[in-house]
Amino acid sequence: MGRDVTGRAYTREDRQRYREKLQRCLEALATMLAEDSFSFPRRQMGLEIELALVDDALRPAMANSEVLEKIDDPSFTLELGQQNLEINVPPRELAGDETLGLEQDLRKSLSAADDKAQDAGANLVMIGVLPTLRHEHFDLRWLSNSSRYKVLNDRIFAARGEETVLHMEGSPLSGHGPERLLSYQESILPEAACTSVQLHLQVAPADFAAHWNAAQCIAGVQVAIGANSPFLLGRALWHETRIPLFLQATDTRSEELKNQGVRPRVWFGERWITSIFDLFEENARYFPALLPETDDENPVEVLEAGGTPELTELRLHNGTIWRWNRPVYDAVDGVPHLRIENRVLPAGPTVLDIVANAAFFYGTQRALVDQDRPLWTRMSFHAAEENLYTGARHGMGAQLYWPGIGWVPPDELVLRRLLPMAHDGLRACGVSDEARERYLGVIEQRCLTRRTGSSWQRDTVLRLEERGADRDAALTGMLRRYVDLMHEGEPVHTWPVG
Repeated sequence: MGRDVTGRAYTREDRQRYREKLQRCLEALATMLAEDSFSFPRRQMGLEIELALVDDALRPAMANSEVLEKIDDPSFTLELGQQNLEINVPPRELAGDETLGLEQDLRKSLSAADDKAQDAGANLVMIGVLPTLRHEHFDLRWLSNSSRYKVLNDRIFAARGEETVLHMEGSPLSGHGPERLLSYQESILPEAACTSVQLHLQVAPADFAAHWNAAQCIAGVQVAIGANSPFLLGRALWHETRIPLFLQATDTRSEELKNQGVRPRVWFGERWITSIFDLFEENARYFPALLPETDDENPVEVLEAGGTPELTELRLHNGTIWRWNRPVYDAVDGVPHLRIENRVLPAGPTVLDIVANAAFFYGTQRALVDQDRPLWTRMSFHAAEENLYTGARHGMGAQLYWPGIGWVPPDELVLRRLLPMAHDGLRACGVSDEARERYLGVIEQRCLTRRTGSSWQRDTVLRLEERGADRDAALTGMLRRYVDLMHEGEPVHTWPVG
């Protein structure tokens, strides 16, 4: 969620100063792009995984501060809710056997962290939405102990002026009608129910637009074949319920502003881009500041003096606009770089599934970027956006639009068209044959079996209910089996139901 803030009350002068400072940040960024000031020695990938904590009864364990102290590893950080942690994996080159090393390192880190978490009475779970969450877990007292989260909560509700409304209708379980959720919440903690995987890719400035456009094109396919969030507050909803939940939980708009077409802060976007500057400029133009705090840096003067500006206000503002593919400006040891942060995927079900999802994303994105005639010149932006929501709602049962094919199920699209492209893309990135075959083989088998984390959860709950369990007991029983299989580590397409 970014750096901490002071938590003081903001004045009109603070907002005006912040707006002016944000414009200076944009001026500095434009100059840096024009002068090609960015580092790009090699293509690097990074990874963040948000984790849920549960107790022995599989209920949320509100113990992240204690668990973090037990783990004692700087790779792990607090997240929004006290039942959440996040692991930040150090960046590494996207080439050779690095993805194999990533899988091994993740397994070791998560296993060691889970052992230490048990000393605090908690267990780590990688899942898109924890199915045992209940209304009482969204009470404001369960925010993590950070001034940033408290201020962010207050600012979102001040901007909205009323309760948050969670309102969605589900994709029916087999043989049943659709289930509906209508719930009013007085905190942003429903956002903490969304535990995701965030994939980072460092790119050269000249290549950023093509990589971002490509990521937008495949977002719907990603969620359809990677869905793992089917239950919220006891109801079977979208296959990837995180998508509408994140939007609604952080929405600063009243119903009237929605009807006027005001843009949400969880945003797919509205057009293909030609530069990363387009995205940062849109952020400044369309979205008022939630955290209008400034520092003393004059980024233009720093740049003129030969330094690297922090662009603190631009980065802070960017962190309060949750694009599904987010632009990132960062500086390491005084050297600036640009990244794409892909945010559409849920956590889990296993480390192997996560790395397979990452390999599919990186490979397919690279192949689309390398095409002579870019896909986004043949596909409307609206079609890409609709694919995201359709894929999230229906999972493998979705019908997605793809140029040259028309409407097609995601498994067929992947097997016929995208999987060969992903192989080509990973080869172009220098990924070893062993790694490429291992991870894309998981994607292939997942599509052949049509088994995602979401479909496994839904089928298992349905089976338990058919045996006489009520919904709460079925969700708990499913989660217990899920955790066991997650630790065994075999990919979800191999998991037995029941």
